[in-house]
Amino acid sequence: MDIIDYEMERLDDPTGILQGDRFEFYLDIQVPEDDEMYSENGLYIKLIYAVEGESRHIAQYQIFEKTTDTYLPYSLEDEEVAFINQYCQNVIAKGNM
Repeated sequence: MDIIDYEMERLDDPTGILQGDRFEFYLDIQVPEDDEMYSENGLYIKLIYAVEGESRHIAQYQIFEKTTDTYLPYSLEDEEVAFINQYCQNVIAKGNM
């Protein structure tokens, strides 16, 4: 899996219920043709990334077909989750908001 582009936005919690910061990411991804997630229309992952003190993690994610915005009920493998987690940490650390 390769991340070819991203958008990120810091989410506001007007209620003050959530601790820490939340970021919404849209990651355009590319997977090999032999991957079960592969789609000719392209794919993106929509995810919420949580930063709470020293804890940084993907709170939730969903995979969509790019052209049709169709939800795809796939799960990422542990290595893919770790890769995306590191990618998001790097983006936030660089302040690329």
